[in-house]
Amino acid sequence: MAKQTVETLIQAGKATAAPPLGPALGPTGVNIGQVVAEINKKTADMIGMQVPVKVTVDSETKTFTIEIGTPPAAALIKKEAGIQKGASNPLTDKVADLKIEQVIKVAKMKEDALLGAQLKGRVKEIVGTCQSMGILVEGMIAQDALKAIDAGQFDEKIASGKTEITAEEKARLDTERKKLQADMEKRRGEFEIKAKSLIKNLEGKDAKKIRKDLAEAGIPQTIIDELAPAEQKK
Repeated sequence: MAKQTVETLIQAGKATAAPPLGPALGPTGVNIGQVVAEINKKTADMIGMQVPVKVTVDSETKTFTIEIGTPPAAALIKKEAGIQKGASNPLTDKVADLKIEQVIKVAKMKEDALLGAQLKGRVKEIVGTCQSMGILVEGMIAQDALKAIDAGQFDEKIASGKTEITAEEKARLDTERKKLQADMEKRRGEFEIKAKSLIKNLEGKDAKKIRKDLAEAGIPQTIIDELAPAEQKK
């Protein structure tokens, strides 16, 4: 029984017969409309993300199977958090907050790619990714959230596998996200004012010294790169 396989990336929930999917499926003789409809049904919960898709077609019967891959954990976390990107400096900046249910949801979606043998271990892996993105969990920094998980604070929810939050909880998270981002912008503005003042006072100095002094003054590297003169390459 001969089979043909097509693998590509599509916009979740928005697959069409246009490239790249349609032309790749054409030679297989499969009903492209049916494939597209099935893919969109399977990826409806991932709208806004690029997802890998594998379509296997039986060359004789033209029947097909569809395997949907999952986006990287970071992309799933961003979708749950309602953000476009993580913090540039996750040690100091926090851009969003997640409920443990949302973390469980991502852990379950990525279970085949995670190392933990049990859901609790996989949840901890996702919390670790949140840490690198500047995302809080249940209002806690990642280190404290991990301690709470180890202490059994979320054992009941993890055991239940609950992955959805209420509309009220989502509204509170949206409000918290806006507050966190406003605070971050305020701190950024303060850093920029301080950096510009230091750069003005150091005018005429070597670029390496200027950048060193800015770093010692606690200016984030992203702002140093934006405002300070670049070092001359030898």
